[in-house]
Amino acid sequence: MLPSRFAPVLFGFLLSGIMSCIVTLVATVKNMGLSTETVPAWLAAWGFGWPVAFCVVLVVAPQVRRLVTKLVKPVSD
Repeated sequence: MLPSRFAPVLFGFLLSGIMSCIVTLVATVKNMGLSTETVPAWLAAWGFGWPVAFCVVLVVAPQVRRLVTKLVKPVSD
């Protein structure tokens, strides 16, 4: 188990992996259709895209959290 201080990084890692997996699959199927070349092309795209997505999440997430805080009403006790 990882220490809880790594939770935001782990969350970003998993979220970026899942999202990039789905997005690259959809884009690959849209561009290539379903063929014997689809899975290798998708895995190549995902392998390239996931590290990019992870870095973007690490940089953008704090700014998005601040924006969300400004856009939602605080919880009243």
